[in-house]
Amino acid sequence: MGGIVCAVRGGPDSRDTIETSINLAKKTSLPLHFLYVVNLDFLSHTTRSSSDTVAEQMKQMGEFILLSAQESADAEGVHPNGIIRQGPVKECIINVCHEVEADYLVLGRPAVHGKNTIFSHEKLEALIKEFEEKSGAEVVLPGLEEA
Repeated sequence: MGGIVCAVRGGPDSRDTIETSINLAKKTSLPLHFLYVVNLDFLSHTTRSSSDTVAEQMKQMGEFILLSAQESADAEGVHPNGIIRQGPVKECIINVCHEVEADYLVLGRPAVHGKNTIFSHEKLEALIKEFEEKSGAEVVLPGLEEA
């Protein structure tokens, strides 16, 4: 099978990630799969009914985010698949990469707040290495796809 998995969070920070995956799909002619992960770890101290409600709302938000990403790709002549998974983010991304036998995994760049990033350069490199080893896909970050 093969292809490209693009993990999206939504919001303006996802724009570059989505564009990078679309350009990669056009360049390689590989199928593109947008992935949105519903992660409810932050709800560990709430009631089951609250968790179910939030999960459904986050799934609906994910569907909207994926539709938006798919429309952007369609406008560029790329016709992607949208996938929603629920669970730990890393695990879901890796599992989907295996399911579609991904050649590439496009991830967003960590957010920058002032002069500090969420991940140090070393932590980012370690995360990329972990994804590549566990998924079997080459990780691509926006701005580095030509490197």
